[in-house]
Amino acid sequence: MSKLNKTKAKFKRLEEKEVEDLLRPLYQERTSQQNTLGVLAVQKNEQNRAFTENFDSILLIIVKEAEEAVFIKHYVDWNEETASMYIVTEAKLREWLLLGSNRKVVEWLYHGRILFDRNEYVQGLKTEMREFPFYGRKIKMAIEFAKLIKRYTDGKAFFNDGHFLDAYNHVLHSLHHLARLSVIENGFYPELTVWNQIRHIEPGIYKLYEELLTSDEDLEKRLELLFLASEFMIHSRTERGADHLLTLMKEKEWWSINELLNHEEIVPYAVDLVTLMEYLIDRQLVQVISVQTKGQGVFHRYYQVRNN
Repeated sequence: MSKLNKTKAKFKRLEEKEVEDLLRPLYQERTSQQNTLGVLAVQKNEQNRAFTENFDSILLIIVKEAEEAVFIKHYVDWNEETASMYIVTEAKLREWLLLGSNRKVVEWLYHGRILFDRNEYVQGLKTEMREFPFYGRKIKMAIEFAKLIKRYTDGKAFFNDGHFLDAYNHVLHSLHHLARLSVIENGFYPELTVWNQIRHIEPGIYKLYEELLTSDEDLEKRLELLFLASEFMIHSRTERGADHLLTLMKEKEWWSINELLNHEEIVPYAVDLVTLMEYLIDRQLVQVISVQTKGQGVFHRYYQVRNN
């Protein structure tokens, strides 16, 4: 190690010690409570202050149970160093890990320094995140794919109706979901800086994003070209993105939409399920089964995985 790197490492250790000294009174009492599973500290990042919500330090405390799933408290010391304490239940943290609905906290867990770890609980979570079990990937891919199809479909409808700014908004979001889907496909958790990830993992998606934002073409032309390019990228991912849903649907001969919407494994992406189902019918992966009702000429609509 060079002299410069040794100096940097020494300063880093000093900073970590100062942070721990500042935070210790806030968490020390909790470590003796059986309800506390782990405590992590996160320091501000000078290149990305939003990472710690502009606080100098974040203290993340994971507990088994609590009256409130998330409890937040802010602190400042005599030197005007600021800290934000998050107390989060295990169930809420698991929900965020599955849905990706609070990526900042997930990153804190991934990058945070462990200050207390009961029975290596936190270390186990970190290992799980690095290894990213295949089953977890399938559900997360389904969630991102459903969001992608919803945004892409709505964006195309707005485009066809001449509402180009609304179409732009939806296409931008659809590209984010496409990028996150690609990152998950490759066995990684999507980070806050997902476009930095995707630039290395799949430059083609990054290029689409860049074209949408920086092209000299007028907005209508940009959108038109992007829909064409996106369609191929989405189509090539359809079977993988919908695999969780299609596998589950094979458990029965056919399903009503209500049965699917209320299935515990589909609930995380149920809000986008109807649009996704119509897309899969269009792609001939799912077929509609019509069953006669009591009313003349009116049929129940059920769904079945198509045997190709």
